[in-house]
This record gives sequence, structure tokens and C-alpha cells, in this order.
Amino acid sequence: MGEGPGHVTYRRGASPGAPTAARTGRSLLRGWLWTGACAMLFGAGGLVFAVGVGAELGALASVVGLLAALLPLLLVIPAVLWLDRVEAEPPRYLIAAFLWGACVAAAVSLLLNTGTMLLIAQAAGEESALLVGLVVIAPVVEEVSKGLGVLLVLLLRRREFDGVVDGIVYAALVAAGFAFAENVLYFGRGLVEGGPSGLVAVLVVRGLFSPFAHPFFTACTGVGLGLAAARPRGLLRWIAPLIGLALAIGLHALWNASTMLGVEGALSAYLFGQFPLFLVVIGFALWARRREARVIARFLDGYARVGWFTPQEVEMLSSLPTRRRAREWAQRMGGSAAMADMRRLQDDGVELALLRQRIQHGAASPDAATQERALLEDIAAARARLYGPR
Repeated sequence: MGEGPGHVTYRRGASPGAPTAARTGRSLLRGWLWTGACAMLFGAGGLVFAVGVGAELGALASVVGLLAALLPLLLVIPAVLWLDRVEAEPPRYLIAAFLWGACVAAAVSLLLNTGTMLLIAQAAGEESALLVGLVVIAPVVEEVSKGLGVLLVLLLRRREFDGVVDGIVYAALVAAGFAFAENVLYFGRGLVEGGPSGLVAVLVVRGLFSPFAHPFFTACTGVGLGLAAARPRGLLRWIAPLIGLALAIGLHALWNASTMLGVEGALSAYLFGQFPLFLVVIGFALWARRREARVIARFLDGYARVGWFTPQEVEMLSSLPTRRRAREWAQRMGGSAAMADMRRLQDDGVELALLRQRIQHGAASPDAATQERALLEDIAAARARLYGPR
């Protein structure tokens, strides 16, 4: 194991054998460049969508729609973050996923859906345009644009994408952002067309009746990409994302088609079709979360056998209630600084377990050994501050 934990020269985020100042400078530059590029992309997408919505609804209805669209997020976002508790993703990536859906996917969908339906209306009439737009064009355009955001997280931030749970989390947040933007438009239309009662009716249908519709559809793509992330080779790596995307498009198309059947038809389709499938997805997500906890215990056990962790620490890291109690203990013993160290130890321990899983499955990046050593040093330093040298 090399030097004991009490002798580690610790610098948060540093990699062994690397010149810290130079790496920090390059990391800061890359960080600023990425932040600037994302800000420009999200800003451009948000501006396009805002102009389109404002042109259709006007200022008052747009503002009312924006405020009303915040309400469904009070249900969706906490549910997604609860699912993400086992191995919490970096907040900046979660925010970026949400903004991709709200700005980029929403703007692309607005332009392509509107443009395509106008072309179909000119060629075949407005009724045909409405039918084809709802059942064919919108599901394909929207699910592809949302799924692209999840794919970019997988490609650009591979170290943060460990499997199915991460796929569901990122997909659900992209979809939540998209649904938020779409709700601004629908709620505003409800106000313009039906006054306050029209707004309330749309709010009940979209905010209470189906707030998880878009996350449910796009979660299928997330599951496919999560399976691909866990499979470095083989046919499943390429087929799973395509199957997930096709399922997302199909479910989205069925949902849109059901809205054309009237209130009773839509209710029947929801109760006997969408709702049971939604329960299946919830059950699968819970199973995947429990499996992730077992994976953490399994791969940390190897480190415990050579002395990096105690059996009690392995049990703590693989149990959410025990993790919470450990943070509470640290806060009682050493205040907010000790609780921050305990949280750091927990986050790094979970990341270490999932890194070891990727290494064993041949899905880790070439610098996996460096990542592993950095995490171990980080853990040792946090433990030394919490408990003193071992």
C-alpha cells in the first residue's frame, strides 16, 4: 500500500506524480473554456426558444407560463435527486443536463417541429400536419434532441457515467428541463385561449396528471446508454442505446396519440398503458439503485482486505442511512469541517468502488490507475483529519 494514511501529502483533487500548479492552471483554463462554450450554447438555445414563445404568447402570458412551469419541477427534481443519492453526480453536470433540455433540446424541437408541420400543412393540409406532427415528427425530434444531451454526458464526462442509474438520472434531468420549457408554452397557451380557467386545466393535466411523462420517455434512452457504458465491447454496447431510443420514441408517440382520443380515451390510455409502464420503470430504477449499493460493497471489500477500509466503513459506504448517521456523527464531533471531510470520504469511496468496477470490466479510461491512486490518497487524508493517523 505504500505510505500509511497519516503520511500522505494531501492536496484536494491532485493526482500523484503530477506538477500540481501546472495541472491546476490547465484545469482552470479548460474549465473556463467549457463553461464559456456551454454558456454560449445554452444562452443561444434559450434565446431562440424565448423569442419563439414570446412571439406567440406575448409578454404577460409568457411570464405566467414561466412561473406556472416551475410547479411541476417541485415533484420531478426531488424524485430524480433521491434516485441519485447512492452515487451523487456533480451538481454542475446535473445543472448542465437540465439546461440542455430546457434550452438546446427545446429550441431545436421548436424549430424543427414548427418548420416540418408547416411544410406538411402546405402539402397535405392542417389536419394531416397535426396528426403527423404529434405522432411522428414530435416524438422523433424531441427524443433524439433530448437523448443527444445524455449521449454527450457519456462521451465528454465518461468518468461520471457509471451505468444504468446514471443514465436514468441524466436522462430524467434533461427531460425535466425540456418539459419545463414546453410547459411554459402550453401553460401560456392555456391562459391565452381559455383565461385563468384554461391555465388551471392545463396545469392540472400536465403538472399533476403527467409531470413525469417526458422523464419517463427519455429514461428509456438513459437506460440504453447506461447499459452501453457498462459494456466496453460486444453487440449490446451498440444495440442497447438504439433500442432505448426507439422505445422512448414509441412511448412518446403513443402518449401523443392518446391525447387525440378525447378525455376518456386519454384517461384509459394512461391508466391501462402509460401508468403500468411507469410503475415498471420506477421498479427498475429502484432495483438498479439497490444493485449499485451492492456493487459498492463488493468492490470496496477488496480494498478492505488489504487495509484501505475497515469492514465497518465498507458497510457504511454501501448504506444510505448509515452514511447519513456517519455525517451526523462527524458534525457532532468536529462541526461542519468534519462533516465535509466525512462527505468527501463517502463520495470518494463510492467513486473508487465504481472505478474498480469499470477497471474489472475493461471499461475504464487509460488513466484509471492514476485516478485510483488519487482517490486513495484523498480518502486517506480525509480519514486522517477525521480520526487521526492510523
